[in-house]
Amino acid sequence: MKKENYLKWDEYFMGIALLSAERSKDPSTSVGACIVSQDNKILSVGYNGMPRGCSDSEYPWEREADSDLDTKYLYVCHAELNAILNYTGTNMLHAKIYTTLFPCNECTKALIQAGISEVIYLDDKYADTSSVIAAKRMMKSAGVIYSKYQSAGKSIALKL
Repeated sequence: MKKENYLKWDEYFMGIALLSAERSKDPSTSVGACIVSQDNKILSVGYNGMPRGCSDSEYPWEREADSDLDTKYLYVCHAELNAILNYTGTNMLHAKIYTTLFPCNECTKALIQAGISEVIYLDDKYADTSSVIAAKRMMKSAGVIYSKYQSAGKSIALKL
């Protein structure tokens, strides 16, 4: 008799996004993403962090400072963009992305250009910001479906 209590695809892929977020060194907002093909194959993963070659110790992680140059925002590469850039294949057309935080407008542009057709997100804590409002507007125009992750009742909390 087969096991009945196994992870569904959405639980599995969101779990991978959550695990990827654990790689982030951002002290306030760790984000992870997992891009998946139409046939449920993992294409790529990413997390928010400094670009390759830019030391995590050398650049700021602050959210606020006297100068924008002393905050993380001008330097950090978001999880969704990292997942796109980490992909080594040739086609993400009709892929889905599972992300722990709703994508910003800049990541949304990249997702649309890459051909990703669905976004499943865990949290939308910046829903009222111009960035997320613009992202949703672009997704609607481009026909990208987005939906909040709905747990099937099984906890995917990491046991580290």
